[in-house]
Amino acid sequence: MDMDMIKFVKNDKFAHFIGLKLITVEPGYAVVQMEVQPHHLNGVGFVQGGAIFTLADYAFAAASNSKGSATLGISANISFFRTPKGRILTAKAKEISSTNRLCSYNVDVLDEDNELIARLTATGYMKKDKV
Repeated sequence: MDMDMIKFVKNDKFAHFIGLKLITVEPGYAVVQMEVQPHHLNGVGFVQGGAIFTLADYAFAAASNSKGSATLGISANISFFRTPKGRILTAKAKEISSTNRLCSYNVDVLDEDNELIARLTATGYMKKDKV
């Protein structure tokens, strides 16, 4: 990933606001972590689904933009499998397919026990413009 793209991805103000940390970015792959804080919890004390979605979406953004073209999400679906354990959640985004304009990714969200707690499937549209 070139320096312009690193700056672009790290400039996500909402990701920074909720405490997402970019760990690894390679072409078509990214790892992002979030330390669970009280403001990430829902009314019954579990991690709010929107916080998990945002973690996965940010990993998708980092991975899909890693090749240098601006990529915009056009579809995303998340499935939740279990309540996470521990304080650190990790999202791992991996490219499944890529054509001239469209790309598909799976993003697995894991808890501290390395248990799969959610999976995001996302499709992105790759613009011609460089970021």
